[in-house]
Formats: sequence, C-alpha cells, structure tokens
Amino acid sequence: MVEKKNEGINFFQKYLTIWVFICMVVGVIIGKLLPAIPNALGNLEISGISIPIAILIWIMIYPMMLKVDFQSIKQVGKNPKGLFITWITNWLIKPFTMYGIASLFLFTVFKGFIAPELATQYLAGAVLLGAAPCTAMVFVWSTLTKGNPAYTVVQVATNDLIILIAFVPIVKFLLGVSNVSVPYGTLFFSVILFVVIPLVGGVLTRIVVVKNKGIEYFENIFVHKFDNATTVGLLLTLVLIFASQTEVILSNPLHIVLIAVPLTVQTVLIFFIAYVTSKIFGMSHDIAAPAGMIGASNFFELAVAVAIALFGTTSPAALATTVGVLTEVPVMLALVKVANSTRGWFKK
Repeated sequence: MVEKKNEGINFFQKYLTIWVFICMVVGVIIGKLLPAIPNALGNLEISGISIPIAILIWIMIYPMMLKVDFQSIKQVGKNPKGLFITWITNWLIKPFTMYGIASLFLFTVFKGFIAPELATQYLAGAVLLGAAPCTAMVFVWSTLTKGNPAYTVVQVATNDLIILIAFVPIVKFLLGVSNVSVPYGTLFFSVILFVVIPLVGGVLTRIVVVKNKGIEYFENIFVHKFDNATTVGLLLTLVLIFASQTEVILSNPLHIVLIAVPLTVQTVLIFFIAYVTSKIFGMSHDIAAPAGMIGASNFFELAVAVAIALFGTTSPAALATTVGVLTEVPVMLALVKVANSTRGWFKK
C-alpha cells in the first residue's frame, strides 16, 4: 500500500533515483563490454542530433505537454503576486545562482579533484539545468504539498511560454561567460526540436481529444495512458548516455558526487528563496509551495536534450545534466516534507 504522504507520485517517480543508478550501472556495463552498441547508435544522427536520443526525448516530453492547459492563462490576472514570484525566481535569479554556485564548487572548492577543462564542461551542464525550471514534475510536487492545482497549471503554462523566449539568450550568455562557444542556431534548433514541436503536438492533441471526447475523458483517462512513457523514455535515454560516458565515469567516479553537491545546494537555496518570499508577500501555502517547487526542480529532460545537441552524448556536460536527474527526486521529496511541516506558517 502506498502511504498517503506519497499520493500523486507513481512507483517509477518515487524511486527515480534508484532507477537512474541502475541505468548508470547497466549503461556502464554495456559501454565496457559491448562498446559497439553505443558507437553504432552514436552514428545515427542528423545535423549533430542523435536520432535514437531525439525519439526517446520526444517520448519523454510529449506526455508532459499534454498536461499544459493554455486556457488557464486567462486566470493570470486574478492573483498575480504568486506568478511574479515564480517568474522572477525562475528567470532572474535561478540561472545566475546556479552559475555562481556551480563555479564556486567546481573551480574553487573541488579544484584539486577536477581538471579545469572538465570543470568547464560540468559547469555548462549545470547552466543548462539552471536555465530550465521544471514543468511536468511540478504537478507531482504540487499534489504532494496539497498545492492549488488550477494555480499550478497557470504557473506551468506561463513558464513554458517563457522558456520559448528566455532559455536561449540566458544559456548563450552564461555559456559565453563560461568560455563555452555555442552558436545561436544550435540553441534555437534544440528549443524548436525539444520544446516547440512536442508543445504544439501536445496542444493539438489536447484540442482534438477534448473536442471529440470531452475534458473529463481527457484529464481522467487519456493523459494517464502516457503515465509511464516519460519515465521509460528517460531511463532508456540515460542508459544510452551512461553507455557513451563509460570511460569518463570509470576514470572519474568521484565526479558524480562532486557534481551533485552544487546542484543540491542550488535546489535548496532556490526553494527557500521562492517559498520565503511567498510568505513575506502573504501568499497562501497552496500557492507558496508550488512556487518553491517549480523553481527548485529542473526541466531536466530539456537540459539533457540540449546538452546532447550542443556537446554530444559522450560529453561531460551531458553527464552533468544526468547527475541532475540522479539528485532531483530525493532532494525534492525532502523539500516536500519541509513544505508540509511548515504549512502553519502561512495564512489559511
């Protein structure tokens, strides 16, 4: 029996960190014993984009986009303070604190353990995570903290729109500061491929299904047909990434832990920035908790996709984004407990 405190999070999501670790082990074994497999799959690409990875990423992202109801944006004006806190935290604070915290740890605190060239690549992966605030998993965290579901939908819908505009220039700027050269064309192509196309597909699917079957069927039956698709797509993607990263992992196993440290610090910091700010501005708990969660967690599927598109499946940057997947669930579940235990701080 699933405990009530974990209501809203399915079996795969609850133990995602364990599945990611298993994928790492399986991927490393494949990469070590059967290197021809990742090499062959790595050759299946168009314009630098791995075809197998692209298909798996679409499988990951499309079900998320089905849940975004852009009709909810009409409700923005009714309670804008929570949205402003979300937007400012996600786009004016989070990417830059991620850059600062990751730089501090990778280049200063862990200087003796990580070569500067690797640190630069790991920083690039962290930047991609920091510039991609969460979308789909926010619905899970919102449910676990008894968040306002209608308001969470508005937060996610507007966040998806902002990603289309802000993700590319923020990543370009921060990677430029990091001395990582990335052409705008590659970034725009990645956003179109991994955000715009699945987003349009999700919106069109929603319109067609709701028109023919009704909103009740869509929300209660149709979207749940894809419940496990995102997780399966993610896990298969990670197997391929870790298979391609075998040599890096085996030669630098400590780096997995070292990368996780700044990502964890950043997650906790951003949660409390949004959560405490919501408290200061008089938000109710059912708005404050999701506001903290959406900034703290990452749209790691997008970060992984763009890292692969920009730097390749075998890059240290791609490895850094997968460490984000490894750390996300246990840290976020801990923050869910924090949010639930501090419910009394907020007005009813």
